[in-house]
Amino acid sequence: MTDWTANSNDALTLSMVRAKEDKEVLAEDESYQNFHPAFTYPIYGEDETIYGYKDLAIDLRYASGSLAHYLSVSYAEKLAASTTDDAQATLSEYIPEDYYTDEAEFLQRVEEDATSFRPSGQLIYSYTRPSPSAKGKGKGNANAQALDAGSEDVVEYEVYHTTWDTPGFREYHRRMQIFILLYIEGGSYIQEEEATWEFVVLFEKRKRRTAPHIATYHFVGYSSLYPFYCFPEKTRLRLSQFVILPPYQRAGHGSELYRSIYQYVLAQPNIAELTVEDPAEAFEDLRDKNDLTMLLNHEQFMQEAFGEPVSYGGGRVGGVGKAGRSGRGGGGTAKAQAGAKGKIVPPSDKTWLEKWRKDLKIAGRQFQRLVEMLILFKMDVSDVRNMRAYRLQVKERLYRFNFEVLAQMEKDERHEKLEETFQGVKEDYHRILALVS
Repeated sequence: MTDWTANSNDALTLSMVRAKEDKEVLAEDESYQNFHPAFTYPIYGEDETIYGYKDLAIDLRYASGSLAHYLSVSYAEKLAASTTDDAQATLSEYIPEDYYTDEAEFLQRVEEDATSFRPSGQLIYSYTRPSPSAKGKGKGNANAQALDAGSEDVVEYEVYHTTWDTPGFREYHRRMQIFILLYIEGGSYIQEEEATWEFVVLFEKRKRRTAPHIATYHFVGYSSLYPFYCFPEKTRLRLSQFVILPPYQRAGHGSELYRSIYQYVLAQPNIAELTVEDPAEAFEDLRDKNDLTMLLNHEQFMQEAFGEPVSYGGGRVGGVGKAGRSGRGGGGTAKAQAGAKGKIVPPSDKTWLEKWRKDLKIAGRQFQRLVEMLILFKMDVSDVRNMRAYRLQVKERLYRFNFEVLAQMEKDERHEKLEETFQGVKEDYHRILALVS
């Protein structure tokens, strides 16, 4: 029977289809078609298999901007049995019912939508990148923020904030929400009846070569946000879902989308802080890297934190690499550190930390972790006294966070577990610091 069983992740192919003129501006190595999902178990079951076909191919295409759907299922042979799965009908339950099955009609829709589609909502953030098709420019150059957006050799990216009340967005969300199932482990559709959801959607804005150089929009990814009440009169915004399509991954677009959300939160006086719901490991790294970079580049915070000007400059941070692993953090000489009278030198000034945490609108546990990373970055780890104070500060947080489990252990076992956890946390901090360059 294995001859008639297909892996649904391999069988399902996705494509973001562009109009003919939009394809002409792409570089030779640019491709937004024929990629596969990471997960299909929410659709085809835990085993991620489809039974009853040989050479099964499920072709799910989207107009790259409007996300109009096309669905086609083909195969070499199909079993005529009641146990055969209906591959198309099963998938069609998770996409809007107005999908295309005629390829020519779909491609005509792609051409029409290319020039008429525009993102809905409020533009809250933008950035630029060199065009991959421009000579000498590589895809995903993340250091191109100062590029002239009017140049033909530049690609713009725009982030739009929307809600259910944004005209046309509810229908658009129904088209894009399947990416949550396909690329977030444990992801599920949100309830449209919950009226307070907010969204940020990232688009590529690409100019055509022919005059008048019309710009067209192409979907990159999105995040869903949910506000909660925060005493006494503000809200706490929780980042719930976050997805960047595979053709755009590993090029810094996830970081840009996260930064757009954080800057939006900072600009809203009614939002107290940004939290994250059960983050996956990859997203946690993205969040840590961006939050840490933000603090390292915040001159006032860093000067108050360490009692002296701290140069970051975008280079490899201290406490990692050969210097950090040989016993000394790379954040300055022992003499300079000994003279520092900063607020986060362990034991940290909790009142000062809480004031900055509120100003920066970072959730409590996340801010504590960031502070611990910064201390490790700057600290001379050969200083026994400072290292002991640092160990106690980290262990206090770990104890409070894991109190229910640790409280059930015997004293010696508890101490051993805390030390083991501390060493693991410290090693992970070195790894995260190495990501910041």
